[in-house]
Amino acid sequence: MIDRRQHLQHLAALATATALPAMAADDKDGTYDQDSILKAATDFFGQTTEGLAKVIEKAFKEQGRPNAYIKGEEAGAAITVGLRYGDGELLMKGGGGGRVYWAGPSIGFDLGANASKVFTLVYHLPNAGAIYQRFPGVDGSLYYIGGAGINYQRLKGITLAPIRLGVGLRAGASVGYIHYRREKTINPF
Repeated sequence: MIDRRQHLQHLAALATATALPAMAADDKDGTYDQDSILKAATDFFGQTTEGLAKVIEKAFKEQGRPNAYIKGEEAGAAITVGLRYGDGELLMKGGGGGRVYWAGPSIGFDLGANASKVFTLVYHLPNAGAIYQRFPGVDGSLYYIGGAGINYQRLKGITLAPIRLGVGLRAGASVGYIHYRREKTINPF
């Protein structure tokens, strides 16, 4: 005959065994699901737009599930040669993260100025420190719908997908890089 304490231990073990696979399925290898990202982006931008939802849907379709994201702000300007500066907070699904600053030059057929909030989806980031490097990018290859724009930056298996909503007028195509750093600097190189 099983005593009450053994019975409770058995029930607790059974509950834990059935809950762990469900939690693992929700976590999906330490990545964010599309609904969580859409909610975080909507909370950050303060609004839900059809464009934002479609941009996030496109990123998930092309890149899969991100394991981190950065929410921040940036400003930039260009007359053929451009500069972009920003700062934000890196949040990793598995825990960790930290403050991130970025700056970068660009060159191309680019004219204007803008200020925007930026929500960057981060894919395959092995640890928070791996974000601190230069990521090349092509700003003319962005996807833009309903006020939200996205482009991709890739380096060493890590992909960044900045989503921007902001004010200003900046048009054209350019190539350059964004240097992500631990400390703020005015040097874009």
